[in-house]
Amino acid sequence: MNIADIATKEFIEVDVGTRMGKVRSTFEDGNPKGIIVTNDGEYEGVLSEREVLQSHVEDDAKVAALIKPSRNSPAPKIDRQEDVRETARMLIESNSKVAPVFENEELWGVITDDAILEAVLENLDALTVEDIYTSDPVTLQEQDGIGKAINHLREHGVSRLPILNESGFLTGVVTTHDIADFVIRENNKTTVGDRVGDTDRMLDVPIYDIMNSPVRTTSLGKTAKEAVETMLDDDYAGLMVTPEDDDRVVIGVITKTDVLRALTFTEEEHMDVQITNISMLDTITREGITESIQDVSDKYADMQVMHAHVRFTEHKEKLRGTPLVQCQIRLRTNKSQVAGTGEGYGAENAFRVALDKLERNVLELKGVTSDEEYRGQLLRKLNEL
Repeated sequence: MNIADIATKEFIEVDVGTRMGKVRSTFEDGNPKGIIVTNDGEYEGVLSEREVLQSHVEDDAKVAALIKPSRNSPAPKIDRQEDVRETARMLIESNSKVAPVFENEELWGVITDDAILEAVLENLDALTVEDIYTSDPVTLQEQDGIGKAINHLREHGVSRLPILNESGFLTGVVTTHDIADFVIRENNKTTVGDRVGDTDRMLDVPIYDIMNSPVRTTSLGKTAKEAVETMLDDDYAGLMVTPEDDDRVVIGVITKTDVLRALTFTEEEHMDVQITNISMLDTITREGITESIQDVSDKYADMQVMHAHVRFTEHKEKLRGTPLVQCQIRLRTNKSQVAGTGEGYGAENAFRVALDKLERNVLELKGVTSDEEYRGQLLRKLNEL
């Protein structure tokens, strides 16, 4: 299946010099799937509606403020005849929700993650939530402050956190967008002189005050199709996973990105490795990352790695021009899921720290889990896509 019939021409093209206020107003006049940014007619980048509406950039600022060189590289150019599987991989590795589509080197339209999921929806009943969800989610308590939430989101490279009450039961969820909305609202209420003190105050506001509740949940036995339908219908990017008989206990998270990632699994014998923000690689290559993860896997013959996801996140701090980078490695194995996170200056240093942490966690996993075969036969189920 390719994206020829999935891509859409429902987009707006703007120059980097266009005012943000004008761009925001375009969403009141229509429902574009994305905004293609050009510079003297040349493709510069792409923006989603969410990026535009939830940005801190003032209305008088130019679009260029959202396409700074310090940001991630522009979304990849997708050929209109590209395979759905490869398109999903390119979106994930560039950390993009929308990408430009070209036909014969000419800009034709855009493709979104939602469009791909809608196109393959009928095939997703072959997968269950258990096949693709992320287990052992990072959680917060209702009384924890927004500052702690920001640190957790940053440290673990996630976009949402389940919130628990004092009894340990799921009562809400907070996302990066919830925090951005709150900060923007509060900043609009204050003058510039007030903001320094107000920033400290905002960081101490309990998560309970801004979390979403009640929480939409799903269970391990539900199909991926059912989960995606809920996300698309309710405009959610993810759902909390709970036991079928008790939606108060959170055991995992499933997101649209998790489903897209499953679509990229191949039938090749070598390990599937996916890298988010691949443009940040400096002195290390995809091949080097794959070999290093394979080396860890090979040390423990009874652990079979089904899929590896490596995510890089760049922070503002720099050392002699090299940015501080966080790396998160997550493996799906025949034992369970296991992860390692680390930080360092440059992608390679961050990866080495995360790899060391990963190996320690693999040793712990080896000692506490039984030798149970991974039950999700993803390749078979996805063979027709």
